[in-house]
Amino acid sequence: MCGETLRFPRSGTRMISLFDLFKIGIGPSSSHTVGPMRAAQRFASSLPADGSIHRARVTLYGSLAWTAEGHATDKAVILGLCGALPATIDPDEAEAILSEVHRTGFVRCDAWHLAFDPECDLVLDRETSPPVHPNTLQFEALSSDGQCLALSRFCSVGGGFIVPESATESTGYTLPSVPHPFASGAELLARSDAQQCSIARIVMENEMALRPASEIEAYLDGIVDAMMRCIARGMTRRGHLPGRLRVRRRAAALHEKLLERERTNSRSAHGIMDWISLFAIAVNEENAAGGRVVTAPTNGAAGIIPAVLRYYREYCAPLSPATIRQGTHDFLLTAAAIGGLFKLNASISGAEVGCQGEVGVASSMAAAGLAAALGGTPAQIEDAAEIGMEHHLGLTCDPVAGLVQVPCIERNAFGAIKAINAASLALHGDGEHLVSLDQVIRTMAETGRDMNHRYKETSLGGLAVNLPEC
Repeated sequence: MCGETLRFPRSGTRMISLFDLFKIGIGPSSSHTVGPMRAAQRFASSLPADGSIHRARVTLYGSLAWTAEGHATDKAVILGLCGALPATIDPDEAEAILSEVHRTGFVRCDAWHLAFDPECDLVLDRETSPPVHPNTLQFEALSSDGQCLALSRFCSVGGGFIVPESATESTGYTLPSVPHPFASGAELLARSDAQQCSIARIVMENEMALRPASEIEAYLDGIVDAMMRCIARGMTRRGHLPGRLRVRRRAAALHEKLLERERTNSRSAHGIMDWISLFAIAVNEENAAGGRVVTAPTNGAAGIIPAVLRYYREYCAPLSPATIRQGTHDFLLTAAAIGGLFKLNASISGAEVGCQGEVGVASSMAAAGLAAALGGTPAQIEDAAEIGMEHHLGLTCDPVAGLVQVPCIERNAFGAIKAINAASLALHGDGEHLVSLDQVIRTMAETGRDMNHRYKETSLGGLAVNLPEC
């Protein structure tokens, strides 16, 4: 492995927590649904409840404006203004809230009651280029005579993360008194070597600087449970996904075919790959339908880590429940370390760097997590993460009709398969490799900067314009 230490613009002693990378929310997009909902709720909750505010107005810029309907950004903003948060909103109740707002022209919560006509007060500005980030929202609080009394601008920077536009350079999350700080793959390997412990242990001890181990383990168990439940739901739901493409859900039918193949003892050389694809497709169909998913690290790539994790638990892990649980925890802790490096030093936003920042990062995280769970050395884990991203470099984000469906759902299946292949290749080696993780992260960031904006979640290029909508 190359020992070069690379310097990135955002490097430091920060570490992004697994509590930030893995969040339970709703679909279809972390940057276009989860982030805007959180931003709207934060803005609304900051308003005085003294009656001085009469109306709210929201302006979406860049990628948010171009794909607002397909990514449910318009709905997310309304729900956030009504006080809803992605982690707690019931998807089945959301439609009732939205219908009430459209019927009455008001957004309501315990602390506020504001006029808001979605047809007039939700502005899609597709002309203005936001100065800092392509996913920018502006919120205005207006008096009865139209005077602006409060204004806030947020950037949704991927994975559900939101930051005030004026503070986008501080996108890292600081852990106080972190015992093992790292801001690059090289630093992570050096910390692991110095402490003679695993990457998972490095991350666990850093997380324990914030909260007790029991709370961290309970959170990991909750994340795994939410992922497995999402797979299970996705394998039973039928019908068509929302949106004008009328994409038919296929996970349930595929599940039945695979079960029938097992019942008849019919074997296929690629049988396990079919199951992995099913797990990923099931999650991303749930995401496309606005269901509850785990942002890992984004919603558009939410199926990859659950699919690879279920592959580990069903096809790789020993029979001991305690061993499976520890392996699962090691998987997610290690994946969090890799995802944090991409978030810190490049991006996980499709609107900023294309789908290499979503599916590519998730595949890299899953590859590292699987290698860790299977007993890989830190060097092998770093190799797996590098391979996972290297073969997603340049991947564009071109959702047809602005919906997180085509090619997004199938893309998760391929990302999961690539992750498993990357882990397998790394585990068959000794950790020595030519391209380092830091170098591939830098390359991904540079590729994203060079990529034409049409291929960065605007639905203005690629399949989005070459596939006729039905």
